[in-house]
Amino acid sequence: MTNENSPRARFPRSLVVPMIVGAVLNPVNTSIIAVALVPIGIAFGAPADETAWLISALFIATAIGQPLTGRLADSLGPRYLFLAGAALTTVAGVAGAVAPNIWVLVVARVILGFGTSAAYPASIAILGLESRRSGRPTPSSVLTLLAIAGQTVAVIGPTLGGALIEIGGWQATLAINVPLGVLSFVLGALWLPKIRHLETGERARTSIDMAGILLFATTLVSVLIFIKGPSIALIWLPAIAAIAAVCFVLRELRAPDPFIDIRVIATSGPLLVIYLQMFLSAIVTYSFIFGFTQWLEGGRGLTPAVTGLVLLPSFASGLLIAAITGRNKRFTGKLVASGIAQLVGLTLMLFITDNAELWYLVLISIVMGVPQGLINVGTQSAVYLMADQKKLGSAAGLLRAFMYLGAIASSALGGIAFAGGHSSEQLHLLSVFMLGAAILFAALLLCRRARHS
Repeated sequence: MTNENSPRARFPRSLVVPMIVGAVLNPVNTSIIAVALVPIGIAFGAPADETAWLISALFIATAIGQPLTGRLADSLGPRYLFLAGAALTTVAGVAGAVAPNIWVLVVARVILGFGTSAAYPASIAILGLESRRSGRPTPSSVLTLLAIAGQTVAVIGPTLGGALIEIGGWQATLAINVPLGVLSFVLGALWLPKIRHLETGERARTSIDMAGILLFATTLVSVLIFIKGPSIALIWLPAIAAIAAVCFVLRELRAPDPFIDIRVIATSGPLLVIYLQMFLSAIVTYSFIFGFTQWLEGGRGLTPAVTGLVLLPSFASGLLIAAITGRNKRFTGKLVASGIAQLVGLTLMLFITDNAELWYLVLISIVMGVPQGLINVGTQSAVYLMADQKKLGSAAGLLRAFMYLGAIASSALGGIAFAGGHSSEQLHLLSVFMLGAAILFAALLLCRRARHS
């Protein structure tokens, strides 16, 4: 083992900057669109059910892209995946900014989803490789920064989006990816190490499970289309989704190099619980980011800029709590505290009225930011400690895949809740859905505690 005091053993801090810049691309883009949906709909004459695909398209692409890039990072090398993702992000930024219609913009968001998916699992894989190279654990401060960049920063998206719309219209919310993508590529090319995950002399596996990916995508798209416009005429879609889901499971159980290794997930109970908790917390987080934002604009009548400012304290509280607790690698207490904070925040949301005072809205924003910071740091620490250290990219990709499955579920729940408008009653209905997810999250915590007592 390398001597801890030798220069080789020290963690190279130059890795942190490209990782952070790359990791913020995905969460920012998931939420920046929240305040741009109305201006985009007006610009293209697109109804709400069409602009909603701008959210769903990126969620689906990311749910596929995160586990895929995680596996490729472990086999091909994380640096190459990081740079490819940065380049794809830049292309998507250009395509989105000049999109002539809503559906070209949707395609740009799909490309953006795949491009921004690479940085986080690639970064986790690099940290694992660097830790094994030096013989020292990754500094907790680095993991905390990556957790914040990997998701907590999503809350700042609406605030940034509101400012960009004021400056350059809705196009600016896509164009911002051009300088960010270029910066990520340049920093990654300069500072990320040229390493491959071939420590045991094994040949890298580069096969892509296209059948598994297509079946997974078919399941998600079929469910989403039906939920967005349920009718007797579309009753065949749930059947297609069920068949695709069964075929997907059978395929992944038999595939030599599966898209999602179901056997590993199923046989690792503690890791599966963490993934499920991420899924449930994502339902709460994204329902809050998008649902609360829609109500602030459509029900409370705030402008996009003011809406962004109301949500800004949520980012501040999440950032603060993550920074305070991040150095402690124990994750159970963080998840318990986040579960309590979720229940408190959602209870406050149940008492919102259409003329609620701004201080009350800011209070909700602050409280709802706390679980976001704690959950992101807690689940990342859990996966980093529990997963096979030689498959950290895959494990991190799966964690983010479960998160975006929760985001997709939140999109569906938001569509149901706001089908009749954006009044406080609709927000209360969404809050009830969120409360159900929070209660299940707490139940998993209690089950885990009972098992270990």
